Amino acid sequence: MNKNSTDPALILDTALQLADVCGWERLHLFEVAAALDIGLDDIAHHYRDKDDLVEAWFDRADQAMLGHARSPVLAGLNAEQRLESCLLAWLDSLAAHRAVTAQMLLYKLEPGHIHLQVLGLMRISRTVQWWREAAGRQSLHLRRIAEETLLTNAYLLSFVHWLRHPAEDAATFRAVLRGQLRAGPLPLLLQRW
Repeated sequence: MNKNSTDPALILDTALQLADVCGWERLHLFEVAAALDIGLDDIAHHYRDKDDLVEAWFDRADQAMLGHARSPVLAGLNAEQRLESCLLAWLDSLAAHRAVTAQMLLYKLEPGHIHLQVLGLMRISRTVQWWREAAGRQSLHLRRIAEETLLTNAYLLSFVHWLRHPAEDAATFRAVLRGQLRAGPLPLLLQRW
């Protein structure tokens, strides 16, 4: 067994590559193990189940967004532009496996997966929190609560749109995202802080 084969990033990458061919639903962890010439116990050491791979995939996107937050380009942007830039970095990190990402979410939404749906809500909250942090949002108390609620809505609508329109050009998607960031009272909250 190759020692590098048990690297959690390599396991995730292999699962994504296999799922690109067969789909997330048809992906089996024993196939990932066979592709890497490792045992299921090696996978279980890092991932308890397929949903742990999904979480790792979204953790990777969060990390890409947080890495983007160090970009000096963000310093000269207003609040809306920082939020846009950070979410685009998050989505860009998922782009190579966009169809599989959509399949992962459908898997979580199956009626028998209530436990995954609860974890999915926690994932959305965590990603929105990191998005706010990456964009340098400093609002507090009721203003923060309102901002989080409105940003969660903007995040979900933009993410679903991005998943459903893979052939859409970047400029058109940016316009959709900007529309979400400019919807309702969110611009007022962003202007003050």
